[in-house]
Amino acid sequence: MEQDRDVDKMNPRTLIPYINNFQNTTVAIIGDIIADHYIWGKVERISPEAPVPIVDVNKENFMLGGAGNVANNILSLGGSIIIGGVAGNDEMGGWIINTLRTQGVDTTGIAVEDGRPTTRKTRVIAHSQHVVRFDRESRGEISGQSQEIILGFIKNHQKTIKVLVISDYAKGVITRNLLKSVLDMAIENNILVVVDPKLKHFDYYRGAAIITPNTLEASAASGINIYDNETLCRAGENLLNQSGSTAILITRGEHGMSLFERGGRVTHIPAVAREVYDVTGAGDTVVSTLALSLAAGAKFDEASILANYAAAIVVGIVGTGTVNREQIMAVLTGAEK
Repeated sequence: MEQDRDVDKMNPRTLIPYINNFQNTTVAIIGDIIADHYIWGKVERISPEAPVPIVDVNKENFMLGGAGNVANNILSLGGSIIIGGVAGNDEMGGWIINTLRTQGVDTTGIAVEDGRPTTRKTRVIAHSQHVVRFDRESRGEISGQSQEIILGFIKNHQKTIKVLVISDYAKGVITRNLLKSVLDMAIENNILVVVDPKLKHFDYYRGAAIITPNTLEASAASGINIYDNETLCRAGENLLNQSGSTAILITRGEHGMSLFERGGRVTHIPAVAREVYDVTGAGDTVVSTLALSLAAGAKFDEASILANYAAAIVVGIVGTGTVNREQIMAVLTGAEK
């Protein structure tokens, strides 16, 4: 593979024109839209009934998660979205649709399925620490009718979008048949497909432009245990060949990111030093910033560096968070306090 590239020599300010162009871009999203429910409180005693903490609740709130959080990040960064997914015919499904509508999003591409619960994750947080999480969901494949609604909606916009995100949380929206149709459409219309993957679906993504596994997912999908630079590079090359993608971006937590591009080019992007409070939603922030940057004209390496800066900001926020243009601009210019 080509000699590793040093991004430390890149002037971050050269990326500012892409950020300025965010407001002129639209990104399409297909994926699992989740209602993130947070219960906040404090712990001062242990239950006499069992050795578990008693959380005195002082507030609770709901936020869009999964593909919904990808949408929130893109909107927060100044971009526009087109979104396809599924909601249950229940209170949470209504909340998701109404929340998106209030942000000016067309919800025609969100199919409502009777008898299917809207995916909801409830996290109990005390003193900024997760105490427990419980989920309400169905992980079975969505109906053929729902798949047709999503595909038809995206096809209606296929001539106007440059980048499409697959936000796969393995909650039933991303099926083999739906994704094959989506990728065929994307290739025909020169649309870049960016995938936030789930391990069990890796063989679905063949032909996507760029896939963004974390280290554990990359190890499992490539069959190579990543523990040093050599195994990392072998895994990246393996995934490129296996997926047929143009690029693979492996997110590596405190070690930053590594971008593998066809032709043997490797770019290691060091982590931006920040205090980490919560990694919830960091993957959504990476894929949304990456996609929006590509739609704004950035190359894969430039878009990956911007995504790295965005991830560094969001891990400093407790709960599902979003990043805005001003925050990234401040980091790039060195103005952040």
